[in-house]
Amino acid sequence: MTQMFDCGDPEQRRQGIAAAVSAAKGGGLVVLPTDTVYGIGADAFDAEAVAALLAAKGRGRDMPVPVLVGSWQTIDGLVFPVPSAARDLIEAFWPGALSLVVRQVPSLQWDLGDSDGTVMLRMPLHPVAIELLREVGPMAVSSANISGQPPAVEVAEAQRQLGEQVAVYLDGGPAARRAASTIVDLSGPAPRILRVGPISAAAIAAVLGTDPEALLG
Repeated sequence: MTQMFDCGDPEQRRQGIAAAVSAAKGGGLVVLPTDTVYGIGADAFDAEAVAALLAAKGRGRDMPVPVLVGSWQTIDGLVFPVPSAARDLIEAFWPGALSLVVRQVPSLQWDLGDSDGTVMLRMPLHPVAIELLREVGPMAVSSANISGQPPAVEVAEAQRQLGEQVAVYLDGGPAARRAASTIVDLSGPAPRILRVGPISAAAIAAVLGTDPEALLG
């Protein structure tokens, strides 16, 4: 049975985090607040749970699931090699609305979809998300909506779209940014912005010491 917790109430937040940790570690799906939009998440290392996440969204393996982490240090176990540009951008913008596409450690035992050896990582700027991620570990998290529908910026919208497919809903109030993250691809020979979101191309370029147009080309 689906459970909903109001994380604005300290006791419900405590119960909700515990329920979400239990659900994720048991192979279930969780809807969690982030600073950008609400996410639907699963244990990144549980292939069946990740497949259930894709099915809940109506998405195929050709759109692999991003991964959220609860600390900067986590990337050292997930990414190889770690580009210097990644460390510079992480220092400037994490936790926050920046997702990085990087080369993953080849031996990682996960299946996020057809990712061609890459993974998209982000550390969200939301205390509920961070608390959950530090308990569960890296989570495969996509926007909490049916594919093709607008991303949910409030938990009620996520529940309307995803319903009983999700074990636990964590209500953290309206998403602050109400827009999907900026995506920078660092897996190729030069950094490239795949999607402009709350963090501008000019802000990315300033950190990397390059021209914004070069990142968007």
